[in-house]
Amino acid sequence: MTRQYRIYGLEMSPYSIKVRSWFRYKQLPHEWIGRSMERMPEFQSLARLPLVPLVQCPDGEVMQDSTPIIEWLEARHPAPPTQPASPLLAFLSALIEEYADEWLNKPMFHYRWSRPADCASAALRIAREQLPGQPDEQLANMVAFLQQRMVPRLSLVGSSAETGPLIEQSFRQLLVRLEPLLAKRAYLFGARPCLADFGLYGQLQQLASDPTPAALMKEHAPATLAWLARMDSPPAGTDTGGSSAPKDNPHADTEFDSEAALLADLEPLLREQVLGYYLPWAQANEQAVAAGEEHFSVALPGGLFTQQPQKYHARSLAMLRQRRAAVTVPLPDWLPAF
Repeated sequence: MTRQYRIYGLEMSPYSIKVRSWFRYKQLPHEWIGRSMERMPEFQSLARLPLVPLVQCPDGEVMQDSTPIIEWLEARHPAPPTQPASPLLAFLSALIEEYADEWLNKPMFHYRWSRPADCASAALRIAREQLPGQPDEQLANMVAFLQQRMVPRLSLVGSSAETGPLIEQSFRQLLVRLEPLLAKRAYLFGARPCLADFGLYGQLQQLASDPTPAALMKEHAPATLAWLARMDSPPAGTDTGGSSAPKDNPHADTEFDSEAALLADLEPLLREQVLGYYLPWAQANEQAVAAGEEHFSVALPGGLFTQQPQKYHARSLAMLRQRRAAVTVPLPDWLPAF
């Protein structure tokens, strides 16, 4: 038994820092435990899967998988809220979070392991997490092992010489869409973070830590970087975003903005990233899993995207479809059935 929540995670894991940001926002007492080599036996004694984050509750219950962790604990700790009261906006927030977890992970993984400078940087930082306190020169063997292990895994997210330009295009386009949204509001939907923010934060914070995408963000996405700094430990009260948000922001005193305002502002992001990239890819993956195919290809903006089908993504899309079916209010005409 433990008197507070315990989060086993890694700084280099987008899903770990996503859950930690949520805990900090909720101001729930918790202990962050880096899953180093030293703590691995302790982690393995609790884990059903070899994946972080893992959350151990005060009553001893153990949970894994970032979105179910957040949603289950949200029911226990509903204040401050992390979803709009509007069923429509809550669904759109969940849709963006799903896009972040399942599609934006591709740019994160691609940039991290496809270029020598990014690969070397990531491998060294992971080695430091695994063997904290060791001099860098003593980490050379682990760094080499990590590079040899992770680079071939690029194919699991569909990253290749052929698909790399498409993946990078989607990331650059996302920055263009996010900048005006996060210059206008402290968080994506208003004056406090919602599920969409936490999902995007996990992946984008990792991208901001790797040399190549970090340089792009510094040049093109200052408002996004300021939002990332807020998301590291979001205040529980409403937040206008400090200097990054206009002082005359008419939404500064509300938790989440109106449906009309948010639909107008979010539509370009949703059309381009979610309807353009994520949903066509997710549906093609689902069909490939059902057909038992070894590989599938789908036409996306920028070219043909090919990868191995993944069962987890198919299950995740099915749960998202159930969430959509539960929304009883009309959805925008531009959001097709899936």
